[in-house]
Amino acid sequence: LAADQGDAFAQYNLGICYLLGTGIAQDQAEAGRYYRLAANQGHSNAQFNLAVLYRDGTGVAQDHTEAVRWYR
Repeated sequence: LAADQGDAFAQYNLGICYLLGTGIAQDQAEAGRYYRLAANQGHSNAQFNLAVLYRDGTGVAQDHTEAVRWYR
């Protein structure tokens, strides 16, 4: 799989699939994991979505400091 081979765009899209349960069982923690993989590679949409997860405490422990870090 492209996501497992480090493709940031694939990781981001897989995060969306996990978050929404599109074609795969919904798993918000896995969404956060894939968003983080893509975000760490500089994928700006993944960084934003990861920030939202931290802001809301969705699939990750709520952490406003971490949310702000990813928003920046």
